[in-house]
Amino acid sequence: MEKRKLNRITAGFIVLVVMVLILMFSNSLRRSSHITLPEEGSSPGQAEDTNASGGDALTVIAVTPETVQTAIETLTRPRQYSRVIRVEQLWDGGSGSFETTVTVSGRWTRTDRSLSDGQVRHTITDGEITYIWYGSESSVYSAPAGDITPDDEQAIPTYETILDLPVEDIAAADYRSVSDVNCIYVETVQDPEGYTQRYWVSVETGLLVASERLLEGETIYRMASLTADLSTPSTDRFILPDGTVLLDT
Repeated sequence: MEKRKLNRITAGFIVLVVMVLILMFSNSLRRSSHITLPEEGSSPGQAEDTNASGGDALTVIAVTPETVQTAIETLTRPRQYSRVIRVEQLWDGGSGSFETTVTVSGRWTRTDRSLSDGQVRHTITDGEITYIWYGSESSVYSAPAGDITPDDEQAIPTYETILDLPVEDIAAADYRSVSDVNCIYVETVQDPEGYTQRYWVSVETGLLVASERLLEGETIYRMASLTADLSTPSTDRFILPDGTVLLDT
């Protein structure tokens, strides 16, 4: 009996050790998928190993105009999330704002935008075809998306276009915190038409959390969306008023 008891204790100990090792390994994989913000005093424009002894080392990328495209390339938007985006547009003598609820699942993006007349404009697009309807009406308009991207439907700039910029068109780039959200900040050089674009991209989610567009130094557009729900959205969010289910089964 004592031998059987000893065997059970030994087996339990082995299982415990295996579980601990699995947790340690999986945790190290999760950590390595994120950019690590450099500590104060880190030299800009360098990538360094935070664990010189090897193993599960993390790479610190100090962001400058010369290195920001490399940093942006490491970011990936989540495949599923929901959030609310607030957009403000400014002009001489006035301004206007609206909110858009955004729901993403795989290739599909849904937007629900509150309009000034009280209506809600709904869209669902996969970048190839777009469905549009208003309020609770059952009729749905559909058309090829053409040049109108899911980001256009959200009324936000596509920050990945930073990757296509010549380095000399990037005026500033570094790490900045917006309401405790750690971001990569990028500002473009004023273009020939007088426009400057500013981006704040979360290093945790890979989502654009803030942006500004300036004309001759004056802000004409800004957006903000500092939080996102990364849980799986309800499939009901991708059912058209006529009952058509868009999500792949």
